[in-house]
Order: sequence, then C-alpha cells, then structure tokens
Amino acid sequence: MKTTTFAAIAACALLAGCQQVPQPETRTDAAGNTLTQWPLPAPAGAAQPDLSLAPDGRLLLSWIRPFEKDRHALQYTTFDRTGHWEWTPKMIAVGASMVVNWADTPHIAATADGTLWAHWLQKTRGEGEGHAYDVIASHSTDNGLTWSPPVRVHDDGKPVEHGFVSFWPAARDRIGVAWLDGRNTTGDAHAGHEGGEATAAGTGMTSLRAASIDTASHIADAVEVDATVCDCCGTDVAMTTRGPLLVYRDRTAEEIRDIHATRLDGDAWGAPRAVHDDGWKIAACPVNGPAVAAADDNAVVAWYSAASDVPKVQLAHSGDAGDSFADAVVVDEGEAVQGRVDVALDARQAWVAWLREDAGGQSLWLARYAPDLSRELSRTEVAKLQGRGRGTGFPKLVVRDGEAFLVWTDIANGGPQLQGVRVVPAG
Repeated sequence: MKTTTFAAIAACALLAGCQQVPQPETRTDAAGNTLTQWPLPAPAGAAQPDLSLAPDGRLLLSWIRPFEKDRHALQYTTFDRTGHWEWTPKMIAVGASMVVNWADTPHIAATADGTLWAHWLQKTRGEGEGHAYDVIASHSTDNGLTWSPPVRVHDDGKPVEHGFVSFWPAARDRIGVAWLDGRNTTGDAHAGHEGGEATAAGTGMTSLRAASIDTASHIADAVEVDATVCDCCGTDVAMTTRGPLLVYRDRTAEEIRDIHATRLDGDAWGAPRAVHDDGWKIAACPVNGPAVAAADDNAVVAWYSAASDVPKVQLAHSGDAGDSFADAVVVDEGEAVQGRVDVALDARQAWVAWLREDAGGQSLWLARYAPDLSRELSRTEVAKLQGRGRGTGFPKLVVRDGEAFLVWTDIANGGPQLQGVRVVPAG
C-alpha cells in the first residue's frame, strides 16, 4: 500500500492543478488475475513507448513527446525492484529531425555492465530525400546522465529508409542490433507498401541486416541476414541459451509475407525458416510485425496474419531455441482483430497482448497460456481505448518475477497519453 500511495502521489504531482491523490484502480478478472492500474511518469503528449527488462531487474520505459515548437524529445525512466519509479524522466535526445512514427519506434535496453543503449530514427539530411531516414544509436555509462555522440548503425550512406530495429545483449558491454535496410531499393522507397507497385524479388528489395556496437561506439559484425523482407513490419528478438532468436516478416517473389525466424549461432545467422506456413499473399506491407519471447531454450512467437482474408492473432512454441516450431495456436480471429502484438514468457506462463477494433471502438486484450501453449489459462479485456486506428500504436509487454507489466498509448484530452497496468496471475 505504501508503494501504491507513493506512485499515486508522484503521478499526481506531474499534473498541473492536481488537488486529490488518485488511488490506482484494482480489479480481479474471471480467472482470478489481479489487474492494478500502473501510474506512469510520462507527461501528456507522450507516445511510442518501449518497455524492457534490464539485467539488474529494473524496468526501462522510454517514449517520444513534443518538445519546443517543431522538435521532439526521446526520454526514459526506470522502475526499480522495490516498485518505485524514478519520477523525473531523463533526456536521451532532442531534435527537429527525429522521425516520429506510430509503428517504427525507438527502443531502450541495458547490458550486464550497466550501460544503457537507445536508438531512434533521424531524417536523412539533404533536399529531396523524401522518406529517407537513418537508424541512430547512443549509449550511456553513467545511468543516463550523459549520452555518447550518436552514430549511424549502417554505413551505406544512401538516402533510403532504415528502421524497425531490435536490440539484444551481444556481450557484457556490447549491444546487438537488427534493422530493415533499404540500401538495395530503387525508385520509391515505399515500393510494395500501402498499395505501391512491388519490384521483382531480389532486385531493389528491403533487406534485414544486423551488427553490434561497443561502448567505444565501434560498429562490428555487420551482415545481411535476409536479402528480401517485408518493407515496414517490425522485427523482434529474444535471448535463448543458444543465442539471439530474431523474428520478422519475410517476402517472397510471389508476395507471400509469412513470419520467419533465424538464430545467431556463434558468428553466423542460421538459415531463416518459417514459423508457420500461413501462405498470406499480400502485395503491400501490413505494418504488423511479430513478437518473440524466450526462457532458456523455450521460445514463443506471436504474430498477425490475414491469410484467406481472415484476420488472426497466432502463437507458436519452440522447445529447441527456434530450430523448429509446433503448430500455431489461434488466439483470436475475425474482422475486429487488429494484431499489433507483444509477448512475454517465463517458466510459469506465456502472455500475449493484442488490439481489437470494431464499431464500439478499440480494446486491448491480454491472454495467458501454459509455457508450451498446451492450454489457455485466462483472457482479459484490459482496457477500452478512446483512440482509434494508428493513434494507439503498439502495446509493450514485459514479465518480471511472474508479474506482467503492460504499457500502451491512448488518447486523452485530444492528445496521446501513456497508460499502464500490472497483472498478478491467479495462484
């Protein structure tokens, strides 16, 4: 109760003219899970959240918000093991050229040596660059007080799209990074995206690339992982005991855009393989990438598909660190399913979050499964959202000590606002 009261007081202090201390709402769903409102220290206007678990057990929360006229700020804060927020957010970067995109969002992560890592997107300088932007990375070795000079994670120097990044700990003091790379594209960077005319596979296509960055800002291990992938669907990565497992939406010459996975074994990425054969043929980018979580050699992938014109959210389990996957489990299906998934996994359960939208509005859902997906344990409508369409972005989900933490963007007073909930599972 002391922790809850402190959080409510601090959240209230951030709001001008606050007169009363709001108490976080708590409810119990039909399965016995306890859902408690999680007040966040993000100001009004904050959106594009990221949520990650640091090696020391802290939760790292970042966001973008408007900052002085036409500039934007990337900020972050931490939630410690005792349940306390660092209530004064810290600044990572500020700029007028920062790209603010509902789907292609910044990430924050930490490595075992305590270094914090962040990335954001920045418009490529020069006239006539159109949609061109770069992936920029920076790090802090003093708990966010100062940040290193920003560096581009790619060296092609071309005015094309780079984005949809994933982070993983490449070593104690080095971060791994994967991204979608447009260096091989020709003409419109959005070819095959949102109704654009797609080029032939293998010629002028978006690729998936990876590299690593150390605390001296040296970039190494740069490699092309897959030469032909979907142009604008997010990537995700999770650490197994056998290395990082990277998932993404592939693209074939026949415009089949199913989810693929590959693992970094030592110095080489394995041959990508389909997580499940959806056979979704679509000559445009659905802007709806997969999510992956891992615990030891167990991994769970969540994704959206609309194969045969039936929107679905699905899960697949792997017991061998991504070498193979069991049959897909359908979490939800029907016209209301929007996808925009995230997933979390520990020894006790797998969690999946996703969005729905129908005539009544958007809603955020959370389901819990046995770790091997053999049975569903619960499903809950977490919130009815005020926002619609792209404005609510992608929810972020993390599990710590058996408890799930979920953050999302909603619309309040005409602008974005981050919301959060903590879920203690039944039993």
